[in-house]
Amino acid sequence: MKVPSNYLGIKKPRIEMLPLIDIVFLLLVFFIYAMLSMAVHRSLPVSLPVSSTAEIHTELNLTLTVKYSGEIFIDHAKVSLEELQAFLQEKTQKAADTKSVQVDLYADEALSYQELYRVLDIIRTAGISNVSLQSGTIE
Repeated sequence: MKVPSNYLGIKKPRIEMLPLIDIVFLLLVFFIYAMLSMAVHRSLPVSLPVSSTAEIHTELNLTLTVKYSGEIFIDHAKVSLEELQAFLQEKTQKAADTKSVQVDLYADEALSYQELYRVLDIIRTAGISNVSLQSGTIE
């Protein structure tokens, strides 16, 4: 005679789904947070002008920041106008194609046009024609 298993005190194994769901959500949060922290932004903080049609490009080559005071930074290194011209000419000489050198220009919104055009003239003199003026977005 066959004795049912519930008489012997043996329970059928169960797979609990709630801890599995918790782990899946924790992994999801971890990967979302990791992806958000991977955003590359190499410029210094300045107050950017806003544009309703601004696009965010993640393919950066050179990041140039011009602060309100006229200070110029390549990535986080402060340079003078003469050093900037020498640095950009060196970059264009190393590049196989001058179109491959891209400059992302972050200029403070309170910077005068004259200062901005002085920097743009140096970039153009170095032979770089691929310049992207960065702007903030309207929120």
